[in-house]
Amino acid sequence: MSNDFFFTRLQYESGDWDVDQRMPSNLLNSLVEYTTLQVNTVENIVPLASDDIFKCPFCYLSGHKLVQFSKKERENFKKYVDNGGFVFVDDCNHDIDGLFAKSFERQMEEIFGNEALVKLPNDHELYSVFFDFEDGPPTTSQELNGWGDDLVHEYLKAIEVNGRIGLLYSNKDYGCEWDYDFRNKRWYKNDNTRFGVNIVMYALTS
Repeated sequence: MSNDFFFTRLQYESGDWDVDQRMPSNLLNSLVEYTTLQVNTVENIVPLASDDIFKCPFCYLSGHKLVQFSKKERENFKKYVDNGGFVFVDDCNHDIDGLFAKSFERQMEEIFGNEALVKLPNDHELYSVFFDFEDGPPTTSQELNGWGDDLVHEYLKAIEVNGRIGLLYSNKDYGCEWDYDFRNKRWYKNDNTRFGVNIVMYALTS
């Protein structure tokens, strides 16, 4: 790998890890457009059970279905987060029956402890590290269109290690929200991928 920033999607044995396939290129385009980062625009896919994840500065994990990590996946996930890695986990399409959210949160409790995953305050540095989001995490059309649990989640959750987010967890379905061809962004009054820029910049600078 070069010294360019690269987006890594984590492949795991259970569930459907390869959702929202246009999202990475859309987010990477925004990093090119708004920041001075040198960006590798090709999505990197790495199995969670592979030690290659320890070479990755930023990892993304999503899905709709059951999350049941293998022993090696659990070990790698914990080691990666505990040793300064950053994982953004997004519950894609939480309207199915909450299976991804329930099973992923259960995995986090088993790996990190019952109290590890906590609500992130909406004045956290994450919301001002690049663009300002005064009200915390922006809402998505996935929440507002009547699907899912009919709740607008007013906060994200996180696992912090030594005062820094190691795992950022969203029920807001940003993956599907940003899953469109980046060339169509010009039709949006406000670029909804800007929050993704904040997530990446926080991961790289905090």
